Amino acid sequence: MSAVVFQAAGLLLSYPDENLIDRLPMIEQAVAEAGAAADFAPTLAHLRSMPLMELQSWHVQEFDLSRRHALHLTYWTDGDTRRRGEVLAAIKQTYRESGLLVDLDGELPDYLPMVLEFTATGDRQLGLGILNRYRASLELLRIGLADDDLPQAGVVAAICTALGGQSPRTREQVRQLQAGPPNETVGLDPVLLPYPTLQGT
Repeated sequence: MSAVVFQAAGLLLSYPDENLIDRLPMIEQAVAEAGAAADFAPTLAHLRSMPLMELQSWHVQEFDLSRRHALHLTYWTDGDTRRRGEVLAAIKQTYRESGLLVDLDGELPDYLPMVLEFTATGDRQLGLGILNRYRASLELLRIGLADDDLPQAGVVAAICTALGGQSPRTREQVRQLQAGPPNETVGLDPVLLPYPTLQGT
């Protein structure tokens, strides 16, 4: 059932379009059957709460313009540094090693919805390797969304639950989170940056 959670989460965290809105009933049924309805319900309700253009504007404001809710996993560990370029190249190489054609569609390879889709429908083991290596990034995103009372907090919580293990309650506990055994297909070990406090930049 984790594949359902990953695929549904990837869709619901993506930039909303008409295709996504049309698929909401199917997504809702799938997550209910996977036992994750409660985590996804707030985001599903949010996506039904306003016209599409308003949803798109909201998404851009909260996820593209706000560092507090960055959907790029390596942003939380490497920020806008030269090291990040090396890490992104390593993730892209992981996609190549899968033997699958991964369409980045103009996005960076660490874009969470893309990693989730790759894990759900592509190479599960390689995808899980990326998600587990950046588990701390996911936990920081989850905490940030919850602190700001955004509906997507439940979706990210469902991702963390599907990965297994207990989620830390605080950012300090996240900093103590062990990255796990090295995974050569993913690349460099992450080093957490301070939690971003600026919005609209």
